[in-house]
Amino acid sequence: MELKDIPGKTSFYIQKMISSYERDSGTCFINQRRVPERRIIEEALAYLLEILFPGFSGKRNITSENMVYVVGDLMTKAQRVLIAQMVKAYRHTCIVPECTRSSCEGKAQRAAEALFVSLPDIREVLKKDVEAAFEGDPAAGSPDEIVVCYPGLRALAVHRIAHVLYTHQVPLVPRMMSEIAHAETGIDIHPGAEIGEGFFIDHGTGVVIGETAVIGKHVKLYQGVTLGAVSFPKDSCGRIIRGLQRHPTIGDNVIIYAHATVLGHITVGHSSVVGSNVWLKEDVPPKTMVALEGQNFTFITKKG
Repeated sequence: MELKDIPGKTSFYIQKMISSYERDSGTCFINQRRVPERRIIEEALAYLLEILFPGFSGKRNITSENMVYVVGDLMTKAQRVLIAQMVKAYRHTCIVPECTRSSCEGKAQRAAEALFVSLPDIREVLKKDVEAAFEGDPAAGSPDEIVVCYPGLRALAVHRIAHVLYTHQVPLVPRMMSEIAHAETGIDIHPGAEIGEGFFIDHGTGVVIGETAVIGKHVKLYQGVTLGAVSFPKDSCGRIIRGLQRHPTIGDNVIIYAHATVLGHITVGHSSVVGSNVWLKEDVPPKTMVALEGQNFTFITKKG
């Protein structure tokens, strides 16, 4: 169809819209290789979560008799859809015009293999995350309730999947996974963040964990906590330098209470407590409590 065949002002609107595409600098995907589909990434995550927590969705009756068949079917489906979407991601971001599909397929196959080999280890870590949540929340009636209901556990499970793909430099897909979890749970964890076992996000809404954050073992965060960056170093041309650590390192056994903001490449030492609404931009020694004094000041006292 040509514009002359479209009646009335509609052709004018179309032409104006197309003109905006011609001035595009990154928000138009015309004449580019297709991007991964969010809906299919969601489908892959559903299969993967069912593998990690068999039967938790209520969609499948898994027994000891049919377990091999069901898990095998889930893995086959997850591999198929995930590899297809990673191929799209590799092709879309490839800067070599003559790059062949087989090259991208090989990368996607290797990344998928790395993920599926890691799934038993991911499950073992998630079991410790569930245990930490059950021990840390007296409102939890059972570990089952945490797996089925808690947004923090769901966001963390997706993160542990996405992090494997991120470490294998898969483009787009890990970030799409994290944003799917963000939309579902209100918890924003960049797939680059390194998170130790026994991690518990209580309530969870509004938690933000940046790309280069490092979190130790048995750490507990409450709603609204931000582990963010305070500034973005730039090169001589004024462009942001990427890849540097710009988010906090949180030691083992740390508790950070609601709406605390911890910024920059700082360290919160092990066994410390950061109180609610604290704005923190400096290192905290181990076994230290940080809290607000009145409305204006932050004080640090050694714990006994």
